[in-house]
Amino acid sequence: MSELIDEIFRVFREQGAGAYLGEPVSLTEHMLQSAYAAELDGAPPRLVAAALLHDYGHFIHDLPEDSAEHGVDTRHEEVAHAFLSAHFGPEVAEPIRMHVAAKRYLCATDPSYLDELSPASILSLELQGGPYSPAEVAAFEASPHAGDAVRLRRYDDVGKVAGLETPELEHYRPVLQAAIQA
Repeated sequence: MSELIDEIFRVFREQGAGAYLGEPVSLTEHMLQSAYAAELDGAPPRLVAAALLHDYGHFIHDLPEDSAEHGVDTRHEEVAHAFLSAHFGPEVAEPIRMHVAAKRYLCATDPSYLDELSPASILSLELQGGPYSPAEVAAFEASPHAGDAVRLRRYDDVGKVAGLETPELEHYRPVLQAAIQA
């Protein structure tokens, strides 16, 4: 367990300093801010862990950082899920897999949500298929992880503030340890 977390943190340190897809923060800053938002919201540890790891797929998909600008959807949520589901239960891995779907869901069900998205999120939304159809909304809502996925999406959306101070990665080691054991 400790070796897995050490490896995850190593990847954060080695690959997380790069700009986060057109946002004013690095990937590591974005994921730390998302986890911090979950923590401040009183989210359960499983959801704090998911918020910290939700964009881990950007580290491990082996595609250029500017893929979206070239019309390529990296499917980072699926890449992250494939790796993380081998180590974490569905209560962590499924909201991560579904956080892109949650954006599409919110665009279809919350008229003001689309106006809140950053330009980079709007670009990725187009590549990811746009707002859900009514049938896709119903299928999303049928998942037992839909509520957590929507909460994770909201934490993702606020995790883009330049200069925001957050706890360091090590602060989240106990949360990840608990999530692995669960």
